[in-house]
Amino acid sequence: MTDPSAVARPMPGLDLARLEPYLADRLPLSGRISAELFAGGKSNLTYAVSDGDRTWVLRRPPLGHTLATAHDMAREFRVLEALAGSAVPVPAVEFLCVDADVIGTPFYVMERRPGRALRDPDDLAALGPEPVRRVIDRLIDILVDLHAIDPAAVGLADFGRPDGYNERQLQRWSRQLAASMTGDIPGLVDLETRLAESLPGSPPPTVVHGDYRLDNVLVDLAAAGSEASAEPEITAVLDWEMSTLGDPAGDLALTLLYASRSVPEVTAGASGRPAVEVPGHPSEAEIVRRYVERSGREVPDLRWYSAFARFKLAAIAQGVHHRYLGGGYGDLPGFAGIGAVVAPLMTEALHILDGAS
Repeated sequence: MTDPSAVARPMPGLDLARLEPYLADRLPLSGRISAELFAGGKSNLTYAVSDGDRTWVLRRPPLGHTLATAHDMAREFRVLEALAGSAVPVPAVEFLCVDADVIGTPFYVMERRPGRALRDPDDLAALGPEPVRRVIDRLIDILVDLHAIDPAAVGLADFGRPDGYNERQLQRWSRQLAASMTGDIPGLVDLETRLAESLPGSPPPTVVHGDYRLDNVLVDLAAAGSEASAEPEITAVLDWEMSTLGDPAGDLALTLLYASRSVPEVTAGASGRPAVEVPGHPSEAEIVRRYVERSGREVPDLRWYSAFARFKLAAIAQGVHHRYLGGGYGDLPGFAGIGAVVAPLMTEALHILDGAS
């Protein structure tokens, strides 16, 4: 290795001069490293780290203020390691670093899988209706595969406390929201009260992703856009920071929310139209029907779960907004408008509890 002072200018949140010798002891580096921050993520930060010949992916918590129980790198690393070789495609993990002296915070490194995240519905639409249908069908099938995994069989029997899961989720995100407040949020108190008064019970638990959606998977576009009989290849499910053992209906409700919502600051889509409006994309009812048929599960009335999904997404958005105002993202683009989605999400959730399907 040459003198560390020759390393390229550090990325925000990633001091390459300190990182390089640490990686050199653990990876077969062939040259100096460089890094690029992946666009799209609004919570943990994800970088492509390259030595010129090979590229790995590094995940670390966000900059600045973080909330208790959030952004646990060891937890993400554990679930990825546990799911290796399962029916759920995940990147192979290289190592976990809990020594904050290296880059200032724990992080982990994993392989870079082929494919890309379809963050904008226009990117999905460019595939054509038949490949779009196959991509979304495959997305739902992988969710079914995840929920079919026996947690004990993959070493995740103690990965969460499923009894009272929905109640604890409501309490957790209420606390996260309270810790990130930057002003009054209309409807917040009413929504929290009504969600608490209508809590569903605790069904048999599964491994849940906690943030399952199209732009948290990588799609091999060559496979997806080929002949009509070809199956699209979803090469990896990413962003496991909210995974635990819990109620699978919550994953399904969040998947439906992201498919049906047209807020660029949340979905990372630039076009402003919801994915469900892309030609070939199955409707929300068709998504639920496929999930039921493939899983054999009885899906409960999803209104509570749909309302809670909006509450949870509002809490996540408010946390990002709070960190943005505190300078936690520096000059990184894409964070300025996210606070504007919080109040509309609360209104939607209340509307659903009032009886909307």
